[in-house]
Amino acid sequence: QVQLVESGGGLVQAGGSLRLSCAASGLTFSRYTMGWFRQAPGKEREFVAAISWSEGRTTFKDSVQGRFAISRDNARNTVYLQMGSLKPEDTADYYCAAQTNHCSGNSCADRTRYKYWGQGTQVTVSS
Repeated sequence: QVQLVESGGGLVQAGGSLRLSCAASGLTFSRYTMGWFRQAPGKEREFVAAISWSEGRTTFKDSVQGRFAISRDNARNTVYLQMGSLKPEDTADYYCAAQTNHCSGNSCADRTRYKYWGQGTQVTVSS
């Protein structure tokens, strides 16, 4: 049974930082591209970042480029999202997801390509 469990969310002031973690089990983690998505109240779930399984290639949503970083530790079956210079508009539930394909650019943002999803962790950025 595949499980993705996010952690690290919380309340932070604008300009602050948070690091989200997603621990995976039940799959060969090193062979999965991992993505982070977010969903704000009343909005659709949107892509944030992804890291491929083979070369560790990363892709980001334009609005988080330069503020967020994604990394993975295949020995720990964990993917991280380091978020900095946080803004109130970053407030959302953050979800990690896994897919077996490589992705680049827009294909990383395609939710239908991701087979497994976590339950989410809430991030609130106060102004």
